[in-house]
Amino acid sequence: MSTFPTPVVATAGSDDPAAPLVLLLHGRGSNERDIIGLAEHLPAGPAYAAVRAPIAEGAGYAWFANRGIGRPVAESLRETMDWFRAWLDAVAPMGRPVVLIGFSGGAAFAGGLLLDEPDRYAGGAILYGTLPFHAGVPTTPARLAGVPVVVVQGEQDTVIPRELLDRTWTYLLGESGAPTIAVRHPGGHGITADALGTVGGWLQERLSYVSRHGRPAPGPASWPTLPGGQLPARTGARPVVSDRIPQEQRSDNAPRELQERLFNRVAALPGVSIRPSAISVPGARGLMLTGPQLGPDDAFLVPSAGEFAHVHPGHDGSMHLALPSTLATDLIAKGWGVAHPLAGVRLTPGMVMLFGPRDDAELDTVSGIVATSHAWASGQLTAPQAR
Repeated sequence: MSTFPTPVVATAGSDDPAAPLVLLLHGRGSNERDIIGLAEHLPAGPAYAAVRAPIAEGAGYAWFANRGIGRPVAESLRETMDWFRAWLDAVAPMGRPVVLIGFSGGAAFAGGLLLDEPDRYAGGAILYGTLPFHAGVPTTPARLAGVPVVVVQGEQDTVIPRELLDRTWTYLLGESGAPTIAVRHPGGHGITADALGTVGGWLQERLSYVSRHGRPAPGPASWPTLPGGQLPARTGARPVVSDRIPQEQRSDNAPRELQERLFNRVAALPGVSIRPSAISVPGARGLMLTGPQLGPDDAFLVPSAGEFAHVHPGHDGSMHLALPSTLATDLIAKGWGVAHPLAGVRLTPGMVMLFGPRDDAELDTVSGIVATSHAWASGQLTAPQAR
């Protein structure tokens, strides 16, 4: 049985028990009454709640307060997350959207909850804090695929060790698979008006998307256009990718000759026409389906234009394309790409950047990935229904 007290909760916003619930998690030197004030600067419509942090030594998101810059204790984090989940399950049964917003030490707890059970949450904001690395929660590739995240950091933050801030930044923008909006600004360890503006805009768009579309359902990762229906793992380190929009591949780029061979292959797919992309940077070539749209809207980057993929200019050589969410997760986990920052926020949840091919074997694999995206847009592939 938990030794923690009954939760003390401060609330704001909607009192509709079905409204999306936004949980505000505070850090050192703060409490639930302080952080609930952030709700005044966030979108109207959701219910907001702040829960008093347990104060046991090493427990949960009080670990920064109690252990300085040390590492969280896995057992204490586990106990605190279980305590928190018991409260959450009573106020927000499965099906009610829940978003976590954590500041400082509260960011570590929010990150622990997301990593422990990503399917439980509609998104999370990690503000001026770190994920709880080495605290018993998984940080495997694609762990947060399909879970939109905002990370905000101050360039002069001296409260959270820079190595942990950098590691959090790198993991969220790459290996985690999370569609991530990332902002670093001048300043230290304090929430700014610009940061609240970023979080508020993201929150409104994310909850609006979930209201209209639901959340993707899990399903098998079977690739109909690849040998054996399986995607092999990409070798080597992940390329460097820009940390803001426009999303670009900045290292390990495909040779220009391979880029053109890839383009010629995908341009020859049935029913495809080539026009300037309706959504990407100047010079990007869009792959559009002509004729009736047979696939769902989520199979397109721009449904009104029939654009299911586009090829970036030669200095980049990557592509953006739409995939069913289970295949997008598989692609990210095996190192072939990363999520687009606005996937599941403003754009289809399976929108990914696909890295350019470096050799003939990769050309075959990348061509097969694009062919699967084409099959989905053409109505030849059925994705699991949203939940």
